[in-house]
Amino acid sequence: MINYVYQLAAPKIFSIKYEEFPFEEEVIVKPRYMSVCHADQRYYTGQRQREVLDRKLPMALIHECCGQVLSDRTGTYKPGQRVVMIPNVPGERNGVIMENYARGAQFLSSGRDGFMREYVGLPAERLISCGELPEKLAAVTEFVSVAAHSIHRMKMLSHMQRARIGVWGDGSLAFVVANLLKKEFPHSKILVVGKNVGKLSYFSFADETWPREDLPEELRVDHAFECCGGDGSYYAIDDIIRCINPQGTVMLMGVSENKVAVNTRDVLEKGLTIVGSSRSGREDFERAMEYLEDIRFQRRLELILHEDAKVSSIEDIHRVFQTDLNTPFKTVFEWGL
Repeated sequence: MINYVYQLAAPKIFSIKYEEFPFEEEVIVKPRYMSVCHADQRYYTGQRQREVLDRKLPMALIHECCGQVLSDRTGTYKPGQRVVMIPNVPGERNGVIMENYARGAQFLSSGRDGFMREYVGLPAERLISCGELPEKLAAVTEFVSVAAHSIHRMKMLSHMQRARIGVWGDGSLAFVVANLLKKEFPHSKILVVGKNVGKLSYFSFADETWPREDLPEELRVDHAFECCGGDGSYYAIDDIIRCINPQGTVMLMGVSENKVAVNTRDVLEKGLTIVGSSRSGREDFERAMEYLEDIRFQRRLELILHEDAKVSSIEDIHRVFQTDLNTPFKTVFEWGL
């Protein structure tokens, strides 16, 4: 059987790869709903370094996806069952290093074809049932799992003084992180710092929201999450180091293409713990699914999801990516190819 793989050949140029579908994998899944990530956009718009693009393209994009099981040789899933696909390809396993940081691990849509395909074959352990969760919410499970992973690591590594936790950023990642922090730490005050007043208005559930230019000099937090990335990383990290209390934990989640200067003098004087947090593993997907069962969280999440029209052609793929560039948060869409 021939499988259709929709690859980004060069920035803003897609091509179709026809490949003989390998039936060695345990489970065959038909992708159903997808979500666009900033990482996908950086490839689509050519914002990665030239050598990175030359090395990784052509490649199918998208790593946030839910689908429908067509067959399962292991009997774990039934035909027709709805599942979320985990994009990690595990590397070395030693019981200490988490799967998303392990040597030899790979990631679909970053060096290997993502989910923009007609069919996807995966091991059963790379799938998780999404039950009756609406497909547009199931499509962003991977995104929620990234936030769940960071909060899990923060709980493991930070001290127990957690009266005030800060989130720097006003985008989709900051929105999900702040939501999960409210659930995990109901007795803590969650404050959000951003640059866009309009986007900050979506964070009405937070205890405090601050435009960065109005940030009080005396503002203090016990721990902080940096969710900005790009050029905003420097300013967010600098603010956090200034505002955080001694021995606080700083979770770095935003991706920057350029090196970011860090005020190491204050990091040392305050005895801060700075933690890099990226991607997620199966356990984080399971945590994300538990979070997504919360109806209140579902309703909040729907506020930041723009559901675009169904994708039925390569022209539609371009439309989705262009639409996503003009939406304030996340774009989801039905996959019909």
